[in-house]
Amino acid sequence: MAQRIMILATDGFEQSELEKPKANLEEAGFETVVVSPEDGEIRGFSNKEWGDPVKVDLTVDEAEAAEFDALVLPGGQINPDILRMNDKAVQLVRDFNAADKPIAAICHAPWMLVEAGVVDGQSVTSWPSLRTDLQNAGGKVVDREVAVDGNLITSRNPDDIPAFSKALIEALEKQMQNEMSEAA
Repeated sequence: MAQRIMILATDGFEQSELEKPKANLEEAGFETVVVSPEDGEIRGFSNKEWGDPVKVDLTVDEAEAAEFDALVLPGGQINPDILRMNDKAVQLVRDFNAADKPIAAICHAPWMLVEAGVVDGQSVTSWPSLRTDLQNAGGKVVDREVAVDGNLITSRNPDDIPAFSKALIEALEKQMQNEMSEAA
């Protein structure tokens, strides 16, 4: 059975930061599930304009971290700012972290990591305007295309999507190998 990856987003996500990692994961054989506070469709932003709609597969009220192997948090200024006001969305981040499952957050999405209280002591990166927030939350901020610390995978912007996707896929493959070793 393919590993299931939750992509948690709402209106205002950065189009490329949802669509490209989703496509990269699916191409690598993983199942992706878009989860949002609302059902139906959500719309991203692309080049300062509203982007294409994306189908929502589950609402946050229907989703449980235990049913997934990893979490992807796309950026965009609006998306994480709305999500961090949703208690269930924040709890999902906490639940993934408590289960030590990979959490991949790009651009402005590390705001969700701050809101969930999971960056203290971790090396993280993000869009430059969030770095003070990450430092204030106890994160060790680095400026590189991808930062991996434990189960947290963070990147700065859409240019980092190839490295971001590669780091997440490697974490999922390692997770699968560990599960197979434990089952043997």
